[in-house]
Amino acid sequence: MGGKADTSREIPESEDLIRKKYLRRCVRTKLKFYFWVKQNRVQPANSRGGFFVVGGQHTRPSYRAGCYVMKKLILFLVVIVTLSFFPAAGLICAEAKKLRIISLAPSTTEILFALGLNAEIVGVSTFCNYPPEAQAKEKIGTFSQPNIEKILFLKPDLVFCTGLEQAPAVRALEQLRIKVYVSDPANFQDLFRSILDIGRLTQRESEAESLVAKIKAVIGEIGARVSVVPEDRRPRVFVEIWNEPLMTAGKDSFMNELIALAGGVNIAFDARRPYSYFNPECVIKRNPDFILLTYMVAAGNARDSLKSRLGWEKISAVKNGRIYNDISSDVLLRPGPRLAEGLRQLHKRLYE
Repeated sequence: MGGKADTSREIPESEDLIRKKYLRRCVRTKLKFYFWVKQNRVQPANSRGGFFVVGGQHTRPSYRAGCYVMKKLILFLVVIVTLSFFPAAGLICAEAKKLRIISLAPSTTEILFALGLNAEIVGVSTFCNYPPEAQAKEKIGTFSQPNIEKILFLKPDLVFCTGLEQAPAVRALEQLRIKVYVSDPANFQDLFRSILDIGRLTQRESEAESLVAKIKAVIGEIGARVSVVPEDRRPRVFVEIWNEPLMTAGKDSFMNELIALAGGVNIAFDARRPYSYFNPECVIKRNPDFILLTYMVAAGNARDSLKSRLGWEKISAVKNGRIYNDISSDVLLRPGPRLAEGLRQLHKRLYE
């Protein structure tokens, strides 16, 4: 049948069509105003941009008024078109200015590089040795004694620090109204929060989330292997931070958590401080299966040194030659992204 099509139901307009109609209305309104100005000989009334109409012949002031309105019209159209079709254009200037970042701690330096902020880092401490690109950055002093004047000279937007020895530097920078972020994690959960905070402060949220996910994936992978090992069959581990005086990692240290995640049992689990002195006789009594040294010494010398200690020749780790010092202390003691690599290596020493 040849009836008429049903036009009672309107087709919804797209956002692009609505935007174009709006622009056309704006243009028509401005053009009408412009031609009204030319027709009625409008002149500027005062320095504040007001107008009044003067009849009669075309004069120089009215011509200037028309030019003024035309400039306003062009500027208005540029703004409308830009904001309508490029809503992010207002952020271009902000994004064009890169952050200037200084890192005083090796751990925060590694986090910043892992988030892809190489170009934004303008200064690091002399202790920041990883990644290799960090060694090419401007040095602003040592870990415990940063050069405040040099930091001011580099005009940083953000300075990243850690606690303990850097507390005086943090106070000095805050008094100078420099933005400072202190990252001092005591465990993996604290580390994850620090990474996410740093990502938020540096506009690298997605990169920070990805980095945290990668570390958690390694923890989950190792944890799945360890879960099938009964607790009473997990190896006992002693970590020797230093030898004279004897120092180890206690229950509240990153190292203690790392040993547990790797499938071991820290024999100093009841030490009150994260890192403290430890009685050599307790090491003999608790008889660790593995001894891990975190300071630099030749492997052969390390074994000979431990054997020469009074009563230590009876320790299982010494008798069986399970003394390791081939894992970099940076991946075991530095609270940064490479702790995941330290976890892998530690688990390998304990179970392979």
